[in-house]
Amino acid sequence: MPLRVVVTDPIVSRFASLFKNLGHEHDWQFVAHLSSAEQSQAIFEAEVLVCAKLSAEDAKICSAGLVHVTGSGTDRLALAQLPGSTAIARTAHHERSIAEHILMVIMAHQRRLFKVTEELRDGLWRTVSTDSAVPMHHTFADLTIGFIGLGAIGEQTLEFTSALGANAVAVRRTMPTCNPPNPRMTWVRDMNSLPELLEVSDVVVLGLPLTNETRGLIGSKELTQMRNDALLINVSRGAIVDREALHLALSNGTIGGAALDVWWDAPQGTQAPTDVQDFASLPNVICTPHYSGHAAQTFEMRVREITNNINSFADQRPLSNTVG
Repeated sequence: MPLRVVVTDPIVSRFASLFKNLGHEHDWQFVAHLSSAEQSQAIFEAEVLVCAKLSAEDAKICSAGLVHVTGSGTDRLALAQLPGSTAIARTAHHERSIAEHILMVIMAHQRRLFKVTEELRDGLWRTVSTDSAVPMHHTFADLTIGFIGLGAIGEQTLEFTSALGANAVAVRRTMPTCNPPNPRMTWVRDMNSLPELLEVSDVVVLGLPLTNETRGLIGSKELTQMRNDALLINVSRGAIVDREALHLALSNGTIGGAALDVWWDAPQGTQAPTDVQDFASLPNVICTPHYSGHAAQTFEMRVREITNNINSFADQRPLSNTVG
C-alpha cells in the first residue's frame, strides 16, 4: 500500500534517491528545506514521519501511523505527545564509525598529537632524546579501557581495543545473562563498581543513553576517582557529565584529558555552542562536533533499514528496532 512519507531530517535527505529506489511505490516528501510552518503542515498530513527531532507541538498534530527516528537516541523527540497507536522505530549502524573515532582520540591523546604539532609550529623539537621532561607514550598493550555502558558501540570498541592488546573493564546498568568471552575483558559488573572502574582505567568511555538516572553521572566525586593522566571520552550525551566539574578537573589536572564529541547546548546553525569554545581553549581537550558516527556507511545503512521498516509497515509485517 503506497504511503505518504514525510522526511524532515536534512542528513538522510541527502539519500533521497536511495529512499525512492528502495521504496518506489511511496509518495516521498523531503521537507527539511521548508519553513517551520510548512514542515508542520507536512507532518500533519504524513502517514509516515522520518525525523531526527520532533517538538511537542508537532507531535500533537501528527497522526502518522509510523514515526521513524533517524538515529538511536529519542531524547529530542516528544514521543509522549504522539497518539498511543503510533508505531515508533529507530536505527543505529554507527557503531563501527564511533569505535574508530574512539581509537583515533586514544592514540591522539597518548601521542600528545596536537601538543607536539603546536610545538613544531613554534620551532620546538621536544622528544625523550632532547628533553627529559617529555613523557614516553603508551601502546594499547599498556592500557586498561573502562567502559561505562557496554551496548553495541562499547562492544565494537572493545573488539578493536582488544585486537590491539588493551585490557578492559566495564560497568553497565543491566547485566546480560551471559557475556561473549573476550580474553581482554577483566570484568563486567553493575554500576556499583563504577568507582573501581574509574580508579583502574587509563581511558574511560561513556556509552550510556541520557536518562534521569544517568544525567550528571560523572561529577566532581567521580572525576577525582580517575587517574590524573586518564582520558575521558564522551560519545553519548553531554549531560551525563557535570559540565563545570569537568572543566575544573581538566583545568587543574585532576584528569589527563577529555575527548568530547557531544555537548550540553545545542548549536545554532553553524555557530558552535559557547561550551564548545570554553573546552576547546583547554590544551588537553579534543573537541569534535558530534560527528563520530557520521560515516557515509552509517547513513546508507540507516536509510536501508528505515525504508525496509516503512515497506514492512505498509505490508503489515513486523518492524525492527521498535521503541516501547
